[in-house]
Amino acid sequence: MRLRLVPDNTNFNFFRFAKITFGGSILLLIASLAIFLINGLNFGIDFKGGTTIRTQSETSVDVGAYRAAITPLNLGDVTITEVFDPTFDENQHVAMVRIQAQEGDESVAIKTVNDVEAALQSVDPTITFPSVESVGPKVSGELIKTAILSVLGAITAIVIYIWLRFEWQFAVGGVVALAHDVGLTIGLFALLQIKFDLAIIAALLTIVGYSINDTVVVFDRARENLRKYKVMPLVDVLNLSANETLSRTIMTSGTTLLALVALLVLGGDVIRGFVFAISWGIIVGTYSSIYVAKNIVLMLGVKRDWTKTGSTPNGQYANIDA
Repeated sequence: MRLRLVPDNTNFNFFRFAKITFGGSILLLIASLAIFLINGLNFGIDFKGGTTIRTQSETSVDVGAYRAAITPLNLGDVTITEVFDPTFDENQHVAMVRIQAQEGDESVAIKTVNDVEAALQSVDPTITFPSVESVGPKVSGELIKTAILSVLGAITAIVIYIWLRFEWQFAVGGVVALAHDVGLTIGLFALLQIKFDLAIIAALLTIVGYSINDTVVVFDRARENLRKYKVMPLVDVLNLSANETLSRTIMTSGTTLLALVALLVLGGDVIRGFVFAISWGIIVGTYSSIYVAKNIVLMLGVKRDWTKTGSTPNGQYANIDA
């Protein structure tokens, strides 16, 4: 007996609550933009510049004592956060000390790092420093520009691919779905103030690829059905296509999420932000391939027979009012 998350021959009407599903997506995008503008992102050392020191101790982290020890060094903005992880041992206590980039320096001087370490060791002699990461302001600015260009370049290449493989209406639907997925992910990071670094950019690119893969599967089946059912209303064709690919979509997303949940719980704090971003992206990507991309195609209409020049998207070949 095979496990089936979705029964065969489903007949869900994915457009029945289009005002709620599609309208809700628009509202969430607007809310994500507002949160991003108000809160901003909690940029990591890659984008903000400065130095991050990871500490590990056998005793509990006392953020107040750590800060009191570092304050006399006059290093400007210093952020100290304790790291919690279920995989840590009982006597393993980890904290992250982030020091802002010093004016006129590309990175915090080695002497400054040594002074910070000495100050913290005066508070807790058992403290160790497993890693130190440093990025200068100039490099961080270049990384921000490169990150933005990489995401925009990936989306542009995908739009061109879909346009060439399908029709322009599908390309518009695909790019709106991608904007939906990336926008909601950035909005969630702005809301929760999770550290946003180069690993999250890699996660965004992964989300873009995964989301468009789901969308292309639905679009490919829709194109086949448009040729097969020449008089069926477009809304019914898109519903049929989504139902025919629903099992594949759910199974692929479900099995991928199983692996990601394991990494989220057991993978450690170093990759937790990356895994969290991909997990969220897969959820919203699966949603957008079913409820967002198809709605755009339905609104724009699709011509089925390009040999009939007189037909229009709103005529016999694309009944979007059905």
